[in-house]
Amino acid sequence: MLRNVLTTDFFINDPHTSHDAPHAWCPGIPDDLDEIPPGPLLADELACIDVTTVCGYDRIVVLRAHQRLVNHFQAKIYEDMVAVCNVLASPEAMEGFDSSAAEIRAALHLTRHSADSELVFALNLDDRLSSVAAAMENGQLDGRRAKVIDRHTADLPDHTARRIVDRVIDEAPDLTTGELGALLVKLRIDADPDEAKRRYAHAVEERRVCLEPTQAGTAHLHAFDLPPDRAARIMQRLTTNAKGLCSKGEVRSIDQLRADTFLDVLDPDPVTASEDGPRQRSRRGGVVDIHVDLDTLAGLAHHPGELNGYGPVIADIARQVADQHTAATWRYTATDPATGEVIAIGTTRRRPTEAMKRAVQIHQRTCAFPGCRMPATQCDLDHIDAWADGGATDVSNLAPLCRHDHVIKHAARWMYAILPDGTPRWTSGLGHTYTKRPPRGPGQWGHPDDPDP
Repeated sequence: MLRNVLTTDFFINDPHTSHDAPHAWCPGIPDDLDEIPPGPLLADELACIDVTTVCGYDRIVVLRAHQRLVNHFQAKIYEDMVAVCNVLASPEAMEGFDSSAAEIRAALHLTRHSADSELVFALNLDDRLSSVAAAMENGQLDGRRAKVIDRHTADLPDHTARRIVDRVIDEAPDLTTGELGALLVKLRIDADPDEAKRRYAHAVEERRVCLEPTQAGTAHLHAFDLPPDRAARIMQRLTTNAKGLCSKGEVRSIDQLRADTFLDVLDPDPVTASEDGPRQRSRRGGVVDIHVDLDTLAGLAHHPGELNGYGPVIADIARQVADQHTAATWRYTATDPATGEVIAIGTTRRRPTEAMKRAVQIHQRTCAFPGCRMPATQCDLDHIDAWADGGATDVSNLAPLCRHDHVIKHAARWMYAILPDGTPRWTSGLGHTYTKRPPRGPGQWGHPDDPDP
């Protein structure tokens, strides 16, 4: 219910006007806006305020009030996630974290990783970080700082985590995430130096390298949980080598030189461009699986390609991959540039891959579960209608499911069907339906200036 808002008229000085000029008039906000607890009443008050009409000072007060409201409802969202988990853990439903994460993932259109992470965070707030959840609900703490606290206490025994949280919870809202993280690192070590050593050793055991596509069509290569001394030496060596490449005519920045040094060490034989054409060609083996239309491959068009295991790539990269891997085994997909329809599929091997499996991978290039981008070539082939129930083993009754989502389908009572246009439609264990939009083929992205269909 909205309540009447008593506003105060403010007269403010404009620094660009004379001191003798009349003061500018500016409408005010409720005097107690900074004190109203987050919830429906604060939402009603904020709904009545046009922030563009209030003075600069009050705009900050409104900003803080909106942040308190967001903090409050973020806490409520995590409560809702725990509630979903509780109902699926009841005697009447299938127990399991994965089934709960699958419901949340489909309902909020999250990636599997994001849904898992959000649910873990929600469960932590409900259990060992109850004081953090309370601070979020009363508007004092935002999700960014709450996740910093969670991340820095996730591997601690519950009693240690609670003791550290109690020491920072009052101060946390006034710290940046960087300041809060640094404080938590110190408190972790102080709490148990021997345990800190064990945590370090365990983290190093989890070292890994991950590839991440970017929106610009480039890639990030991340190395996680490396020994810090070795990582620092590698960075120093890259910097030293990069500085050694600097010359009077060098136009690359130090960051570019470091990146190029890194690539030259790990990928020493790429095709490199010059005014006279490619200087070097790799004869790499392996399997190359790229989805690109013939016009683009021939240089007559510039439609994006689809590199299996990575995602969309610009036309130049698609052609470079084709030119570069002269000794590789090729799986090719020829498509109509106008419609994206598959014209032909095949392989350069003498013994082709199983035709049925390949046909399924062509028409559904990723896992059929909503939001999953696992390449079909790395998925199981699932019978849509179970073979045990008489389902046929043919292309029309097969779909790619990654191992995780294959288990979810059977263990959490998810069902799906393939619609006439090839789109998978799913029904979750709790009865909600989700449709996965098929990926666009090369040539189907269109131009930014093209009219909407």
